[in-house]
Amino acid sequence: MELIPAIDLLDGKAVRLQQGRYDEVTVYDDDPVAAAKKFEQQGAERLHVVDLEGARTGRPAHVPLIQSILRETSLQVQIGGGIRNEDVAAQWIDAGAARVVLGTIVVKAPDEARTICARHPNAVIVALDARDEKVAVEGWQEQSAQGVSELATEVDRWKIASILYTNIHRDGTREGPDVEGTARLQGQVGTTVIASGGIGELEHLRALSVAGVRAAVCGRALYSGAFTLSEALGALEGM
Repeated sequence: MELIPAIDLLDGKAVRLQQGRYDEVTVYDDDPVAAAKKFEQQGAERLHVVDLEGARTGRPAHVPLIQSILRETSLQVQIGGGIRNEDVAAQWIDAGAARVVLGTIVVKAPDEARTICARHPNAVIVALDARDEKVAVEGWQEQSAQGVSELATEVDRWKIASILYTNIHRDGTREGPDVEGTARLQGQVGTTVIASGGIGELEHLRALSVAGVRAAVCGRALYSGAFTLSEALGALEGM
Protein backbone atom coordinates (compact mmCIF):
# COMPACT_ATOMS: atom_id res chain seq x y z
CA MET A 1 0.00 0.00 0.00
CA GLU A 2 1.25 3.46 -0.92
CA LEU A 3 1.43 5.99 1.91
CA ILE A 4 1.19 9.66 0.93
CA PRO A 5 2.05 12.35 3.49
CA ALA A 6 -0.24 15.37 3.53
CA ILE A 7 0.28 19.09 4.00
CA ASP A 8 -2.82 21.19 4.57
CA LEU A 9 -2.25 24.92 4.10
CA LEU A 10 -3.97 27.75 5.95
CA ASP A 11 -2.55 31.25 6.45
CA GLY A 12 0.76 30.08 5.00
CA LYS A 13 1.24 27.32 7.58
CA ALA A 14 0.92 23.55 7.66
CA VAL A 15 -2.16 22.80 9.75
CA ARG A 16 -4.80 20.20 10.44
CA LEU A 17 -8.49 20.75 11.03
CA GLN A 18 -10.62 18.67 13.35
CA GLN A 19 -13.30 16.94 11.25
CA GLY A 20 -13.02 19.70 8.66
CA ARG A 21 -13.92 22.51 11.09
CA TYR A 22 -12.11 25.76 10.37
CA ASP A 23 -12.63 26.88 13.97
CA GLU A 24 -10.59 23.93 15.25
CA VAL A 25 -7.17 24.45 13.71
CA THR A 26 -3.86 23.05 14.92
CA VAL A 27 -0.71 24.59 13.45
CA TYR A 28 2.06 22.03 13.00
CA ASP A 29 4.69 23.80 10.93
CA ASP A 30 5.31 27.45 10.06
CA ASP A 31 7.40 26.37 7.05
CA PRO A 32 5.46 23.99 4.78
CA VAL A 33 8.30 23.89 2.23
CA ALA A 34 10.68 22.60 4.91
CA ALA A 35 8.04 20.04 5.93
CA ALA A 36 7.80 18.83 2.33
CA LYS A 37 11.56 18.48 2.13
CA LYS A 38 11.58 16.50 5.36
CA PHE A 39 9.00 14.07 4.00
CA GLU A 40 11.11 13.66 0.86
CA GLN A 41 14.20 12.92 2.95
CA GLN A 42 12.27 10.25 4.84
CA GLY A 43 11.37 8.41 1.66
CA ALA A 44 8.19 10.00 0.32
CA GLU A 45 7.73 9.93 -3.43
CA ARG A 46 4.35 11.66 -3.53
CA LEU A 47 2.89 14.54 -1.50
CA HIS A 48 -0.74 15.52 -0.98
CA VAL A 49 -1.19 19.30 -0.67
CA VAL A 50 -4.51 20.93 0.18
CA ASP A 51 -5.11 24.67 -0.01
CA LEU A 52 -7.73 24.89 2.73
CA GLU A 53 -8.44 28.56 2.13
CA GLY A 54 -8.84 27.81 -1.57
CA ALA A 55 -11.26 25.00 -0.75
CA ARG A 56 -13.36 27.37 1.35
CA THR A 57 -13.37 30.34 -1.04
CA GLY A 58 -13.18 28.56 -4.40
CA ARG A 59 -9.98 30.38 -5.42
CA PRO A 60 -6.37 29.20 -4.92
CA ALA A 61 -4.86 31.12 -1.98
CA HIS A 62 -1.36 29.66 -1.59
CA VAL A 63 -0.01 29.74 -5.13
CA PRO A 64 3.56 31.01 -4.43
CA LEU A 65 3.95 28.62 -1.50
CA ILE A 66 2.83 25.58 -3.47
CA GLN A 67 5.01 26.65 -6.38
CA SER A 68 7.97 26.64 -3.98
CA ILE A 69 7.18 23.07 -2.97
CA LEU A 70 7.01 22.06 -6.64
CA ARG A 71 10.27 23.86 -7.40
CA GLU A 72 12.31 22.85 -4.36
CA THR A 73 11.45 19.14 -4.16
CA SER A 74 11.32 16.22 -6.57
CA LEU A 75 8.07 14.94 -5.08
CA GLN A 76 5.10 14.05 -7.24
CA VAL A 77 2.67 16.59 -5.83
CA GLN A 78 -1.09 16.24 -5.97
CA ILE A 79 -2.85 19.54 -5.32
CA GLY A 80 -6.38 20.21 -4.12
CA GLY A 81 -8.39 23.15 -2.87
CA GLY A 82 -9.98 25.85 -5.01
CA ILE A 83 -9.70 24.06 -8.35
CA ARG A 84 -13.10 24.90 -9.79
CA ASN A 85 -12.38 25.23 -13.51
CA GLU A 86 -10.20 23.87 -16.30
CA ASP A 87 -7.94 26.93 -16.40
CA VAL A 88 -6.82 26.51 -12.79
CA ALA A 89 -6.35 22.75 -13.23
CA ALA A 90 -4.21 23.32 -16.33
CA GLN A 91 -2.16 26.00 -14.58
CA TRP A 92 -1.23 23.61 -11.78
CA ILE A 93 -0.36 20.79 -14.18
CA ASP A 94 1.72 23.19 -16.27
CA ALA A 95 3.47 24.32 -13.08
CA GLY A 96 4.61 20.77 -12.40
CA ALA A 97 1.83 19.15 -10.36
CA ALA A 98 1.56 15.42 -10.99
CA ARG A 99 -2.15 15.44 -10.25
CA VAL A 100 -4.93 17.84 -9.35
CA VAL A 101 -7.75 17.06 -6.94
CA LEU A 102 -11.33 17.96 -7.85
CA GLY A 103 -14.05 18.03 -5.23
CA THR A 104 -16.82 20.62 -5.25
CA ILE A 105 -16.78 21.00 -9.03
CA VAL A 106 -17.57 17.29 -9.48
CA VAL A 107 -20.90 17.81 -7.71
CA LYS A 108 -21.76 21.36 -8.77
CA ALA A 109 -20.39 21.43 -12.33
CA PRO A 110 -19.97 17.81 -13.45
CA ASP A 111 -19.68 18.67 -17.14
CA GLU A 112 -16.73 20.95 -16.39
CA ALA A 113 -15.15 18.30 -14.20
CA ARG A 114 -15.58 15.65 -16.89
CA THR A 115 -13.93 18.00 -19.42
CA ILE A 116 -10.92 18.46 -17.14
CA CYS A 117 -10.57 14.69 -16.80
CA ALA A 118 -10.79 14.22 -20.57
CA ARG A 119 -8.16 16.87 -21.25
CA HIS A 120 -5.83 15.57 -18.54
CA PRO A 121 -6.31 11.79 -18.48
CA ASN A 122 -4.95 10.01 -15.42
CA ALA A 123 -3.91 13.34 -13.89
CA VAL A 124 -7.09 14.00 -11.89
CA ILE A 125 -8.06 12.74 -8.45
CA VAL A 126 -11.71 13.01 -7.50
CA ALA A 127 -12.22 13.77 -3.81
CA LEU A 128 -15.30 12.20 -2.27
CA ASP A 129 -15.61 13.69 1.20
CA ALA A 130 -18.29 11.76 3.01
CA ARG A 131 -20.53 12.82 5.85
CA ASP A 132 -23.19 10.20 6.60
CA GLU A 133 -22.58 8.65 3.15
CA LYS A 134 -23.34 11.93 1.34
CA VAL A 135 -20.72 14.09 -0.37
CA ALA A 136 -19.80 17.37 1.35
CA VAL A 137 -18.57 20.31 -0.77
CA GLU A 138 -17.27 23.88 -0.42
CA GLY A 139 -14.43 22.90 1.89
CA TRP A 140 -16.80 20.52 3.73
CA GLN A 141 -18.96 23.47 4.77
CA GLU A 142 -21.96 22.42 2.65
CA GLN A 143 -23.71 19.08 2.48
CA SER A 144 -24.94 17.82 -0.89
CA ALA A 145 -27.59 15.22 -1.61
CA GLN A 146 -25.16 13.22 -3.78
CA GLY A 147 -24.43 9.72 -2.51
CA VAL A 148 -20.79 8.66 -2.28
CA SER A 149 -21.28 5.24 -3.86
CA GLU A 150 -23.27 6.53 -6.83
CA LEU A 151 -20.81 9.33 -7.56
CA ALA A 152 -17.84 6.98 -7.28
CA THR A 153 -19.38 4.67 -9.87
CA GLU A 154 -19.94 7.64 -12.19
CA VAL A 155 -16.43 9.17 -11.96
CA ASP A 156 -14.82 5.75 -12.31
CA ARG A 157 -15.62 6.10 -16.03
CA TRP A 158 -13.85 9.46 -16.41
CA LYS A 159 -10.22 8.28 -16.90
CA ILE A 160 -9.22 9.57 -13.47
CA ALA A 161 -6.05 8.68 -11.59
CA SER A 162 -7.81 7.80 -8.34
CA ILE A 163 -10.57 8.56 -5.88
CA LEU A 164 -9.71 10.19 -2.56
CA TYR A 165 -12.22 8.98 0.02
CA THR A 166 -12.45 10.84 3.32
CA ASN A 167 -14.83 9.94 6.10
CA ILE A 168 -15.23 13.42 7.62
CA HIS A 169 -16.28 12.03 11.00
CA ARG A 170 -12.88 10.33 11.26
CA ASP A 171 -10.73 13.14 9.87
CA GLY A 172 -8.19 14.53 12.31
CA THR A 173 -9.32 12.26 15.15
CA ARG A 174 -6.54 9.62 14.94
CA GLU A 175 -9.15 7.15 16.18
CA GLY A 176 -8.84 4.94 13.13
CA PRO A 177 -9.73 5.18 9.44
CA ASP A 178 -12.93 3.95 7.86
CA VAL A 179 -11.41 0.64 6.81
CA GLU A 180 -14.71 -1.03 5.97
CA GLY A 181 -16.09 1.93 4.02
CA THR A 182 -12.88 2.43 2.04
CA ALA A 183 -12.55 -1.26 1.19
CA ARG A 184 -16.20 -1.43 0.18
CA LEU A 185 -15.78 1.55 -2.12
CA GLN A 186 -12.65 0.01 -3.63
CA GLY A 187 -14.66 -3.10 -4.40
CA GLN A 188 -17.15 -1.03 -6.37
CA VAL A 189 -14.70 0.72 -8.71
CA GLY A 190 -11.66 -0.13 -10.78
CA THR A 191 -9.63 2.98 -10.04
CA THR A 192 -7.51 3.19 -6.91
CA VAL A 193 -9.31 4.49 -3.83
CA ILE A 194 -7.06 6.48 -1.49
CA ALA A 195 -8.05 6.31 2.19
CA SER A 196 -8.03 9.54 4.17
CA GLY A 197 -8.97 10.47 7.71
CA GLY A 198 -8.47 8.96 11.15
CA ILE A 199 -5.07 7.29 10.86
CA GLY A 200 -3.39 7.46 14.27
CA GLU A 201 -1.09 4.46 14.62
CA LEU A 202 0.83 1.98 12.53
CA GLU A 203 -1.77 -0.71 13.09
CA HIS A 204 -4.32 1.47 11.30
CA LEU A 205 -2.11 1.43 8.21
CA ARG A 206 -1.71 -2.32 8.42
CA ALA A 207 -5.48 -2.77 8.72
CA LEU A 208 -6.07 -0.74 5.56
CA SER A 209 -3.45 -2.74 3.69
CA VAL A 210 -4.86 -6.09 4.82
CA ALA A 211 -8.33 -4.96 3.72
CA GLY A 212 -7.05 -4.40 0.18
CA VAL A 213 -6.83 -0.61 0.25
CA ARG A 214 -4.16 0.46 -2.24
CA ALA A 215 -3.14 3.88 -0.91
CA ALA A 216 -3.65 6.21 2.05
CA VAL A 217 -3.06 9.86 2.90
CA CYS A 218 -1.78 10.69 6.36
CA GLY A 219 -1.18 14.02 8.07
CA ARG A 220 -1.86 14.56 11.78
CA ALA A 221 -0.28 11.29 12.96
CA LEU A 222 2.97 12.21 11.21
CA TYR A 223 3.03 15.75 12.60
CA SER A 224 2.13 14.75 16.14
CA GLY A 225 4.88 12.15 16.38
CA ALA A 226 2.68 9.05 16.55
CA PHE A 227 5.11 7.59 14.03
CA THR A 228 7.55 8.87 11.44
CA LEU A 229 7.11 8.46 7.73
CA SER A 230 10.17 6.21 7.69
CA GLU A 231 8.59 3.96 10.34
CA ALA A 232 5.32 3.83 8.43
CA LEU A 233 7.00 2.94 5.15
CA GLY A 234 8.96 0.23 6.93
CA ALA A 235 5.79 -1.22 8.48
CA LEU A 236 4.11 -1.38 5.08
CA GLU A 237 7.06 -2.81 3.21
CA GLY A 238 6.14 -6.13 1.66
CA MET A 239 2.44 -5.86 2.53
